[in-house]
Amino acid sequence: MVAISDRQQLAYIAGQASDARLNLELETEGMTLNIGPQHPATHGTLRIVAKLDGEKVIAAEPVMGYMHRGYEKLAEVRTYPQITTLVNRIDWLGSFANEVPFILAAERLMDIEAPPRAQWIRTALFELSRIANITLFLGDMGVQLGAVTPVFYAFRDREFVLNQIEAVTGGRFHPNFDRIGGLKDDLPKGWVAETKTAMERIRDFCDQMDELLLGNEIVETRMRGIGVVPPEVAQSFGLSGANIRASGIDWDHRRDTPVGLAYDNLDWKVWTHTDGDAYARFWVRLQEVREATRMIEQILDGLPSGPIMAKVPRIIKVPEGEAFVATENPLGEMAYYVVSKGDLVPFRVKIRSASFNNISIVPWLLRGVFVPDIITILGSLYFILGDIDR
Repeated sequence: MVAISDRQQLAYIAGQASDARLNLELETEGMTLNIGPQHPATHGTLRIVAKLDGEKVIAAEPVMGYMHRGYEKLAEVRTYPQITTLVNRIDWLGSFANEVPFILAAERLMDIEAPPRAQWIRTALFELSRIANITLFLGDMGVQLGAVTPVFYAFRDREFVLNQIEAVTGGRFHPNFDRIGGLKDDLPKGWVAETKTAMERIRDFCDQMDELLLGNEIVETRMRGIGVVPPEVAQSFGLSGANIRASGIDWDHRRDTPVGLAYDNLDWKVWTHTDGDAYARFWVRLQEVREATRMIEQILDGLPSGPIMAKVPRIIKVPEGEAFVATENPLGEMAYYVVSKGDLVPFRVKIRSASFNNISIVPWLLRGVFVPDIITILGSLYFILGDIDR
C-alpha cells in the first residue's frame, strides 16, 4: 500500500472543493416538458407546457382551444327549445345540470315560473347529475395516484344513477329533458323506490372511497399539503364549487342565491375544508355526494303533486330583454347571460363555465411543485375540457 501524506490529502480536498465551487457557478439549462394534448391525465384535450429545473416546475402554462366547441355562437342560430340539446354537452358527465340555468334564464325573460312539482323534479335530477359527475371524479382521482381499483367501483355504481336519469329522461348522458315552463314528462311508475335504493348504493360507494383512498397512507402523502390554495387566492382567480369551498370559503349558489329550484325546502349542509390542498378538494366532493343522496331522498319524500308544465305558447318567442342566471353545477358556478331581441332565437348567449375559471389558477398553482405533483393537482381541480372550450 502507498501511504498518502497529510499534504497530499489536503491538496486532494482543496481540489474537490474547487471543483464543487465551479459546479455551483455553472448554470444548467432548463427543460420544457409538454403534457398533452393527448396525455391521459389531463381530462381531455389540454396541453400543459411546463418548464423544469430538474424535478421542480418553475413555470407552467395551460394551452386550451383544441376542441373548438363554439356553443355561444351556435346558440344564436337555434331556437330556445333547441339550445338544451347543445348545452347539456358542455359537461357531458353532469349534462342535465347544464340545461337548468339556461331554461331558468329563458323563463325569467318570459316571466314564466315552472309548477312546484316540476321544480322539485328538476332539483332531484340536478342532484343526480351531481352524483353521476363526482362519483367518477372520486374513482378517477385514485388513478391519478396509481390506484386503479377505485375507478372500477366508480363506473360500477355510477350506472345505477345513470339508470335513474335514463328512466325519466330517456338519455343517459344527453337527456334534453328540461323545457321552458317545466319538464318534458312526469316520473315513471316505480322510479321513486328505485332511486332510493340507488342512493343507498352510492352511500356505500362513498364509504368504500373513504376506506380505499382517504384511509391510505400513500394517498395521504401524495395529497396532503399538495396544491394549497389560500382563500384570498381562490377568490382572486374566480374559483368556484368544491375548489373554493375546500379553501374554507362557505359559498354555494344552491343556498345563497336560489333560483327556481327546491333547495329552500330541504334540510342540508354546505361542506367546507380549511386546508385548501388536493386532499381537501377530494374530501369536500366526497361529502357533497353523500349530502346529495340525502337531499334526493328528502325530495322524493316531499314531492308535491300537480302539473309539470306551466302554460306556455306553442311557438316560443322570448320578449326583448336580458337575463343572467347562475347555478351550483357539479364543477362549480355555471351561468348564462342571455340577450333577446324578441325573436325565436337569442341575440347573444354568454356562458360562464366553472372549468374555465377553475383552470385559470394552474400557472400560479404549479409553480414550484415537483413533476409527480402536477397530475395530482390537475386531477384535484377537476375540470372538463368541453366546459373550458365552450
